[in-house]
Amino acid sequence: MADDSDLEKTEAATGKRIERAREEGKVVQSKELAIFIQLMAAVGGLMLMGSYIMEKLITVTRNGLTLDRAAAFDPTLMMSRFMHDTTDAIIAFLPLMLLFVLAAFAGPLLMGGWHFTWKPLTPDLAKFNPLSGLKRMVSLNSLMELMKASVKAAIIGSIGASVIWRYKDELFALASESLGTGMAHMSDLLFTSALFMVASLILVVLADVPYQLWHYAKGLRMTKEEVKQEAKEMEGDPQIKARIRSAQRAAARKRMMSAVPKADVIITNPTHYAIALKYEEGQMAAPQIVAKGMGLLAERIMELGQEHAVPVLQAPPLARALYRHADVGDTVPERLYTAVAEVLAYVYQLRNPEYTARRPIQPHDLPVPADMDMPEPVGEAA
Repeated sequence: MADDSDLEKTEAATGKRIERAREEGKVVQSKELAIFIQLMAAVGGLMLMGSYIMEKLITVTRNGLTLDRAAAFDPTLMMSRFMHDTTDAIIAFLPLMLLFVLAAFAGPLLMGGWHFTWKPLTPDLAKFNPLSGLKRMVSLNSLMELMKASVKAAIIGSIGASVIWRYKDELFALASESLGTGMAHMSDLLFTSALFMVASLILVVLADVPYQLWHYAKGLRMTKEEVKQEAKEMEGDPQIKARIRSAQRAAARKRMMSAVPKADVIITNPTHYAIALKYEEGQMAAPQIVAKGMGLLAERIMELGQEHAVPVLQAPPLARALYRHADVGDTVPERLYTAVAEVLAYVYQLRNPEYTARRPIQPHDLPVPADMDMPEPVGEAA
């Protein structure tokens, strides 16, 4: 029987669990943050663009109520006038509407990032289950929503009352002002009051965002058994394993090919194998294999060596022995020291200015133990 602790959801959600939840449309959200941003955008937009919108609307209204005799008796002109005034009204509100659209996207983007899926729109009969609805009504989340609504009402009510009390003298003075001055003064008072009340909601947002993050993480928690099972699935997925191995091989090959230009010599078969060697006296105990390959990879190693003037020596038995008995990063096997030493001596003579006039003799019949050689690949000339 499994331990009870294995059935409790105490483990944080894995990356795969979070990604699966996002695919199902389950992302962290804060309604309070979204509402706060939209209300601030509305108040700020009206404060900045209110005068411009009002002037446009007054102009549209004046044009709509001003008719000449020809327009009054010509339906074509009436429709043209109507379309023109409607277009002007839309243009007047367009900047504010764009601001509202941006504000509507800002809240979800700040919390959960950009994610689009049709999954939440898929019909689900379980959503119509009355027991599930009753369970949601008496849940901790519902209690939290009730508390937030009460706190918001208290904050907005108290801020609104304090603003009215502060500006009570100015409110009473509106009755003695002219219509134009009174309307402008009233607009300022309304915008100021709205700004204070909306800004006060930041207290609710600061409490709601951490709670929503905690509630979302809590809802995705996993049992220890689920974590183990998911790890087994990830490790046992042949496609994932193949991708990992492919990425590892690609990275290793890239590192290996970057070392070819720095090699001292490339020993070839001459076509099937290529082994690049490097030796730094005082830093290496023995020559080291920095790259090796067979077939197309061998051809690429030789091409890269020729591009960077790395000496290429044809020594089929030595090339086959090195390819068979050493990997990239290994030093040359001890039984091949003598053969490799002759090769390096030849390379050093090539680099010595004293031998520029006469080319050194290329080594032949290198001492390679017969048991270290490997059979010739099919199709290669002897």
